[in-house]
Amino acid sequence: MRGVRFARGVARVLRAVVHVLHGLWIVAVPFARLDAAGRALQVQQWARGMLRVLGVAWQADGRIAIGPCLLVANHISWLDILVIHAVCPQARFVSKADVKRWPVLGRLVSAAGTLYIERERRRDAMRVVHHVAEALRAGDVVVVFPEGTTSDGYAVLPFHANLLQAAIVIGAPVQPLALTYADARHAVSPAAAYVGDTHLLRSLWSVVCAQGLQARVRVLPTVPSLGLERRVLAQQLHATITRARLGS
Repeated sequence: MRGVRFARGVARVLRAVVHVLHGLWIVAVPFARLDAAGRALQVQQWARGMLRVLGVAWQADGRIAIGPCLLVANHISWLDILVIHAVCPQARFVSKADVKRWPVLGRLVSAAGTLYIERERRRDAMRVVHHVAEALRAGDVVVVFPEGTTSDGYAVLPFHANLLQAAIVIGAPVQPLALTYADARHAVSPAAAYVGDTHLLRSLWSVVCAQGLQARVRVLPTVPSLGLERRVLAQQLHATITRARLGS
């Protein structure tokens, strides 16, 4: 059994490497010539393809709102980006700055229009709020993970409210997403969790060795933000996502 698991993991890693190289070719060659719809299609196809080669099935319940919207999701894994892009390929993420410095993958993440934040610098949040508000005014869909870090998947950590101010300033709707991961042996998969001092490569190996890993994203109804205080909005969104996850 252990040998089968090891062989399955190696095969998936090799296919993932090929898929990453294909993604780099897309970014380097056709991406710049495509319009926004064409780039979104490439992002969606690549994200779905990567989930497939990693052995991760996914399911989406509900629909993303049309037009400018701030998506707010709980955060468990680097897989979250792939899962959300599989559902909403036009989404732009707010991510911690060290992702930009990841070898190879950083280039792919940046090509999708990611906005980066230096979480260690408190004042940097205001700069990112300004850029998120600009993106929303331009009609973009922006994704934030207000926990500020990943959880083990069993509970939703407290939300930081700062980035929600971008939606409030321009009156953009906010749509909560509830993410969960399960596998053949666990209702809450430990293979998906990217927490603590876990290295990216170790996390990748846990994912590719998992059996029956499945991601589920519940797209919940939009919440109007105009006139709300950001901490009140954060508490409301936290409660909504928590309830949705408990209903899994």
